[in-house]
Amino acid sequence: MLRHEFQPGKLVAGFFLTLTGVIYAGDAGDAWDTPWFVVIPVVTGGLCLAGAVALVTHAVRRRRAEPSRPDVSV
Repeated sequence: MLRHEFQPGKLVAGFFLTLTGVIYAGDAGDAWDTPWFVVIPVVTGGLCLAGAVALVTHAVRRRRAEPSRPDVSV
């Protein structure tokens, strides 16, 4: 049994923030040269994508939890 509910939006956000850390770590270790403004689209795009994934996940879970109503014609 799961201790908590799986939240893919947080997974996506964590991935992009980890990617940002890897980009800065590579720059600090002289593996490559990264301009400071490169990570702004990575973080912003990642957070927007995470928000979209969370919104879709919420909509799917809400729809599945909704009890089906019988079609009553008057």
